[in-house]
Amino acid sequence: MSNKDILLKERAEKVLQIYAQGAFPMGDSDTGEIEWFYPEIRTIIPLDNYNIPHSLKKFLDSSNFEFRYDTSLFEVIDNCSHRESTWISTQLVKEYKGLNKIGALHSVEVFSDNKLVGGLYGISYRGAFFGESMFSKVSQASKAALASLLKRLNEKGFSLLDVQFQTDHLKMFGAVEIPLSDYNFILEKAYQDIDTKF
Repeated sequence: MSNKDILLKERAEKVLQIYAQGAFPMGDSDTGEIEWFYPEIRTIIPLDNYNIPHSLKKFLDSSNFEFRYDTSLFEVIDNCSHRESTWISTQLVKEYKGLNKIGALHSVEVFSDNKLVGGLYGISYRGAFFGESMFSKVSQASKAALASLLKRLNEKGFSLLDVQFQTDHLKMFGAVEIPLSDYNFILEKAYQDIDTKF
């Protein structure tokens, strides 16, 4: 392993440890510099008490969506960044590349007719998954990606899905806001799951 690879790995592990403390990054829309946030009110989707909207279930029964994992990771990130104002800066993407090298960065991808039409990505650490962003090119694709993520996290034995901020979109899936003390308790429990793999 070259010195450059060693430094990249060390940097990625430091970034992952900041995530592990419950903080999450955003690139400044003007400077691109990374800022870390650690809000007092946290938003999670309880993995033992989530909801799949009835309309989405009905849609998925007849859709041709195909779900893949970690096959088009940076294409998903690129699509998530295509907005008028984005916090996914060039510097943040560099950090993601390091996290990918140590196996901590993951994506759920939605394909239709072999074309990427939606997806989401996030970071995993032991039994916790920190959702970062999602996108949709066709109706229901991002919701379908989230439904697939919830199913996969349960199958793999995860105990925490952190979704950062509450939105109407996430509320449909059972997202709730909890105080930091409750969040830290769940986070600590998730880290007992040492061998959890996405």
